[in-house]
Amino acid sequence: MVDWVRLRLDVDGFDDAAFEPYLTRARESGVEFTTMAELGDTAGHRRALYDLNKTCSADIPDRGEFYTYDAYVTERIEVPSFDPAGVALALHQGAWIGMTTTSLHESKGYAFSEMTGVLAPYRGRGLSLALKLLAIRFVRSSGYRWLATFHHPRNASAIAMNRRLGFVDQVGEVG
Repeated sequence: MVDWVRLRLDVDGFDDAAFEPYLTRARESGVEFTTMAELGDTAGHRRALYDLNKTCSADIPDRGEFYTYDAYVTERIEVPSFDPAGVALALHQGAWIGMTTTSLHESKGYAFSEMTGVLAPYRGRGLSLALKLLAIRFVRSSGYRWLATFHHPRNASAIAMNRRLGFVDQVGEVG
């Protein structure tokens, strides 16, 4: 059994300015940022999100088999916690190269960082940090104070990125 690393961020105390340079550098290198809400929550965009998520998820330790497309839509998109504005995307020359999805859990009083991933050829450029900054801004604009996430303990790069952003170990319930 895996002892997941559970983290949370107090969005109210997060300093956006410290991470703004990641967005600036990415934009200067030709990367654009948008959301699924801005592009449109269409069947084609759902398929593109699924494909990108599946590719990026392949690097998660012990991930196992990824959802089928139909199961992904049913379990991750067609649920009350899904908001297309919570899907931030990084594009390079029109191609989807990175993503972060954040769900809103009103009954629990927190947002959840479902997945942040960048295609291998684009890693090491701070795109995950830039995408996560956009996710944090989405959470704040949605009126939530807490952003939770969890990682496999061997996913050292994701854990380090979240800790760099100020995520701390979650003990008990978020909040």
